[in-house]
Amino acid sequence: YKPNKFGKTVVLGMEGSANKVGVGVVEYDPTHNTYHILSNPRKTFVAPTGQGFLPAPTAKHHQAHIAALVKVALLEAFPEERQGTNSVQNPQDLISAICYTKGPGMG
Repeated sequence: YKPNKFGKTVVLGMEGSANKVGVGVVEYDPTHNTYHILSNPRKTFVAPTGQGFLPAPTAKHHQAHIAALVKVALLEAFPEERQGTNSVQNPQDLISAICYTKGPGMG
């Protein structure tokens, strides 16, 4: 990883091992030795009553929402870097590392 263009370490993390899928952006500021949660949008799969959440429908839910959650997370984390209202300009200059849940889980 590398610090971003502001000298801070910013990590984008994705988690979807159960019925909730989420994306978080966390910043570490070495100057002040502090951590800040910049964004943490989530979507929850709600199964029909009495059925519980099963792997295939839950995975489809997560796949349907993950790209939009990443976009929202970046827009919330970096409002000053917005390009119009729909995207963040050059996110590769802002993110130091990407983390994700590999498993086990719902898919």
